[in-house]
Amino acid sequence: MAYFSKFKISVIISLLSGSLAFGQATTPAPTAPAPAAPAAQTPAAPPTTPSAPPSAPAQSSGSNNPLITLLKTGHTDSVRAKAAHDLGQGGDVSTIPALAGALSDPSVKVRREVVLALAQFHQPEALQPLELATRDVDDEVRIIAIQTLVGYYSGERANVGFTGFVKKNWNRAYEHFQPDDTRIDPGISVDPAVINTLITAMKDSRSEEASREAAKGLGILMATSAAPDLVTAAHSSNEDLAREALNALAKIKDRDSGPKLVDLLDSSDKYVQRDACVTVGILLARQALPKLQSIFQTYEDQKTKEAAMQGLAYLGDPVSVPIFVKGLWSDDKVIRQGAGEGLARAADPKSEAELEKAVSVEKDASARLAMEYALTALGKKDALDDLVGELSSKVRGDVARAYLTELARNTAFLPKLYPYLQSPDRDIRKRLCVVLMYSGDQGSLAQLDRLANDPDRDVAEAALHAKRAIRARLDAAGSSTAG
Repeated sequence: MAYFSKFKISVIISLLSGSLAFGQATTPAPTAPAPAAPAAQTPAAPPTTPSAPPSAPAQSSGSNNPLITLLKTGHTDSVRAKAAHDLGQGGDVSTIPALAGALSDPSVKVRREVVLALAQFHQPEALQPLELATRDVDDEVRIIAIQTLVGYYSGERANVGFTGFVKKNWNRAYEHFQPDDTRIDPGISVDPAVINTLITAMKDSRSEEASREAAKGLGILMATSAAPDLVTAAHSSNEDLAREALNALAKIKDRDSGPKLVDLLDSSDKYVQRDACVTVGILLARQALPKLQSIFQTYEDQKTKEAAMQGLAYLGDPVSVPIFVKGLWSDDKVIRQGAGEGLARAADPKSEAELEKAVSVEKDASARLAMEYALTALGKKDALDDLVGELSSKVRGDVARAYLTELARNTAFLPKLYPYLQSPDRDIRKRLCVVLMYSGDQGSLAQLDRLANDPDRDVAEAALHAKRAIRARLDAAGSSTAG
């Protein structure tokens, strides 16, 4: 049950809200501006040759930098690797071509440090060398290059000592897959060459781990153009790749992919089957409705039943209301939570009385929150107060934020949130900024103006971040309409 509860919450957050601020590794709520959209890709220039050998580490640049000489001519792998590391720490953009040239170094250790050095440059000139590094013969170098390409846009960075991290967590993920909720913010434009590079890396059969990392990256970058290739990967015989592809498709929310995944509800791999139950619901594949109902009502495996309930909850079809109402009284708290979410999306007024009764006796906080979400969707003001109050919770704050983000997509509901922007609780103000970042409209900008000067620095930054994202969304929508 612990597996699915975490999985369910993570997928909810990944779809409805949540993004990674620059420099954070796993936190869904951004607290600082994400990297700006990069300029057009610039091909790397050929490496230059230093005019004189080094006499001491100096802060010179370009062809006069003695570290470049060490990178090219150092007699040991350690010397060349240390030179690459120091060039990355130096941050001199003019040294990128020399680092790019070192990607052909015979030492894996050196090439690895070169990729980590390129990760320090948030410059478009670093993209082409990193794309090249995704084709390296060494698995670890490829994985770090993939992570660095994705991190250029998401702000997430590969860590030193990555080899042990990858091996340790891949083994753990096999039985308890936990999709992360990282994705880029609205308005960030990704170079198509990067997307194509990741698609190629995902298809590269030399390393299952690199393929999985590439699929994960495509989801983080919201790569709609990669959806057909991700559908193919979701049908892979490799469980980890299939599940990561399903998670990526859930983030991208390409509804055309939903019907192409319905067959996975019959997968012989129980983990793929469970993930498919949730993903087809997220993608609103209504062709899956009969099968999901059958799985929920007839399967004995409880975790699979929970997954089917989540798929049904995302669909929120009125035909499932009797299942949801009955689910409110299940002995399984995950089922009760899914039932509450399903009733929120079905928004059937006839379910209000049963919800009121269930929430009054519910002891599990997450299930109760889902029921409050449903009552809020039915227009209950006291339930909205409770739902907003949960934004201050360290445990359930992001789930409450996800629920409010979905509700706020209704233009009639959105103004109901504005009074809460004056809450004395900083966490409530901060998370409401994120809600508006994803669901706010033109009228939300004036509301955020007040918080842009909030005495709490994190709240003020979140408000500015939200304003930028809203403008980017509005501009994108205007361009699309004009087109």
